[in-house]
Amino acid sequence: MFRRLLTYQLVVDVVVAVVFVLIALPAELALGRDSIWNPPASVLLCVLFGGATAVRRLSPGFALGLAWAGAIVQMTFARPPGFVDLAVFAVLYTAAAYGSRAIFWLGFSSALMGAAVATVYVYGVFMVGSFTLDTLPAAAAVLVAATFALLLSWTVGVLARTAARSRADRLARRLARADAVAEQERTRIARDMHDVVAHSLAVVIAQADGARYAASDPGAQAAALGTISSTARAALADVRVLLAQLRHRQEDGPQPTLADLDSLFGHVRSAGLALRVDVDPAPRGEAPASVQLTVYRILQEALTNALRHGTEGPVDVTLAWHADRVELSVRNGLGPDARARSPHAARASEQPGADDAGQPPSRPHATPGHGVIGMRERALLSGGTLDAGAEGDAFVVRARIPIGGAE
Repeated sequence: MFRRLLTYQLVVDVVVAVVFVLIALPAELALGRDSIWNPPASVLLCVLFGGATAVRRLSPGFALGLAWAGAIVQMTFARPPGFVDLAVFAVLYTAAAYGSRAIFWLGFSSALMGAAVATVYVYGVFMVGSFTLDTLPAAAAVLVAATFALLLSWTVGVLARTAARSRADRLARRLARADAVAEQERTRIARDMHDVVAHSLAVVIAQADGARYAASDPGAQAAALGTISSTARAALADVRVLLAQLRHRQEDGPQPTLADLDSLFGHVRSAGLALRVDVDPAPRGEAPASVQLTVYRILQEALTNALRHGTEGPVDVTLAWHADRVELSVRNGLGPDARARSPHAARASEQPGADDAGQPPSRPHATPGHGVIGMRERALLSGGTLDAGAEGDAFVVRARIPIGGAE
């Protein structure tokens, strides 16, 4: 029924209505000076049309009702059209511009009906006996003019309504694009956070487990603690940068390159993973930064999964840098416990401590989860493909990343 307006809008509408009444009242008193009902009828007309002017934006439907009430009062007292009738144009404009769907079409109907009623009133009631065959062309011309004038006001309101809706749609699209960009950025940061934290914690846990069972070798314990310290410090630095990005700082996140692969391989080897790396053919130049990052993150996640879930035998990493693409694979043998279970039903055991023989706890193979999803997303974002799954007694990750664009 009522629209929400700002305070200054209400004040402006009320002031305009008061000025309109102050101008219209003397004109109405002059028009109806021959009628005994002139003063009360003039005041009532000005109040009704002035009220319609005051609430035209606050409640277009109510304003349309007040305008019709004013027209009925005007015809009841047989008053001629005057200055006060100009309020009708403002009411029709706001009905089209701000009214609900029902008020929108009521305004259109009121424009057509108002033109017809005004023509009949002028030639059939106010000017008694003037509606004849001789005056029919003039009456038709008045009807056309009145219809055009009233519909013009309504049409201008339609244009204003369309413009406002177009602005709202553009704003909504901008907000949607901004939300999409923010969501993509949050997803990227979350993916980087997963890669950094999962890899670093896997190395730390492996080193901590090894240090517990190396009590008789102080040198091994010191090396394990050193690896834990350096890995944790690097992970902490990367996490701080990622958290700074979440606080909207203009800082770059961790962006490892191919030069960091040796450090990655060293970490997983120091954590006890037997790793064999074969690069053939080697890169023929500087690969795009996005390709380097994708290759690094996929290898990081694949090696982290191998370290976390346990392997039998060495882990084989192969990299083939072709002119238009890079192909990589990571193959790790599944332990006997993992082979005995279906890859889809396997669930990681979380029993801490050593086994009965006093050996470090095993790391059974777990179902591919967010890590595989993240690797596949990275490959797809780079225009490539990635497959991961069990092949016989091994779990294999294969990726194909185009160099220079999507294939």
